[in-house]
Amino acid sequence: MEIVNLLAQQYAEKYTTAEGELLKEVADYTNANHQMPQMLSGHLQGKLIEMISCMIRPKRILEIGTFTGYSALCLAKGLAADGILHTIELREEESAIAQGFFNRSAQKKKIILHTGDALQIIDELEETWDLVFIDADKVGYINYFNSVISKVRQNGFILADNVLFHGEVLSSPVSGKNAIAIQIFNDFVSGRNDIEKLMLPLRDGIYLIKKIA
Repeated sequence: MEIVNLLAQQYAEKYTTAEGELLKEVADYTNANHQMPQMLSGHLQGKLIEMISCMIRPKRILEIGTFTGYSALCLAKGLAADGILHTIELREEESAIAQGFFNRSAQKKKIILHTGDALQIIDELEETWDLVFIDADKVGYINYFNSVISKVRQNGFILADNVLFHGEVLSSPVSGKNAIAIQIFNDFVSGRNDIEKLMLPLRDGIYLIKKIA
């Protein structure tokens, strides 16, 4: 299902600051070489999460799901001078690709890439998070949320990607393992009273979540 009108998206991209050379290279490489290039955050979403990061000026960012590194590079642009971004990728192949791009970034000393099981790695990181970006396997979203929410500072933010999941959550009934998992996650987030939340119908849907208690 086409969630956002293609002409509207192209119009929005026209009036959005262009991605830098390195980000464009990441996008071009991913589109040319990866079997699932749609997993890339892309221009509009990348600029949105970059601007959110710049507004917050976080000292600690956690990204769950690195892929080829596009979103981490966007998020890192808003880091405070002494800030660090930890990003976690399960697959060694994608991790190696992302690290190659990180090594060429102006923020390379601020990005720490972990390869392996996210829940285990999150448990080992003794950090308080200002900003968390969840963009990994969809059936794990609630587990990822639960693993980080106690470590997010008050008034800190969690961003969750793909919360419209190709429009499949708009069907009734929702079907498919990933779409069902996302629907359960969306209901789970909506039912909590210790957070404020805003669902944005940008690209494949982003849930913007603020911890208030």
